[in-house]
Amino acid sequence: MSAANPTSEAADPRLQDVSPDEVAAEAVSQFLTFVVADEAYGLPINYIAEIIGAQRFTSVPDPRPFMKGVINLRGTVIPVMDVRVRLAMEPRDITERSCIVVVDFEDTVVGLLVDTISDVVEVLPAAIEPAPKRSTESACGSIVTGLVQIEDEVKILVDLRRLLFDVEDLTGGNNDEH
Repeated sequence: MSAANPTSEAADPRLQDVSPDEVAAEAVSQFLTFVVADEAYGLPINYIAEIIGAQRFTSVPDPRPFMKGVINLRGTVIPVMDVRVRLAMEPRDITERSCIVVVDFEDTVVGLLVDTISDVVEVLPAAIEPAPKRSTESACGSIVTGLVQIEDEVKILVDLRRLLFDVEDLTGGNNDEH
């Protein structure tokens, strides 16, 4: 960055060593970040419809343990997924900081129960590191699309398609197709 604008680098460390032309040429992505089990996750903000406080669920029969039930949001019934359970973590009691992130992805509206909301971050595509590869990719492993370090914290970027839909739905029900 130029000496004429010395505060630009300090204002946003993710843009260090990036010229204004490079910033203009490379689209900045925005992610809503939230916390689940003391880890920070991020979803593309363009799929976020709204954020609401956790509320009472109506249980409905569903063989998937991560589906908490449904809520009535201004007359619309919305299924709610417990992100902790979806990521193979132990469920926890809902607190006053728990939130439901309502997402609208490919005409599917779902509420995502998370521990708390963090903030919205802007990230250059070059700052996103690929997710670590595993020899045996689990459903949870495939949900991670990348990692980005912002200040002292690594945020885990989530593939919303994989989070919302079972892996079997994405592979046509045959896990042998990779």
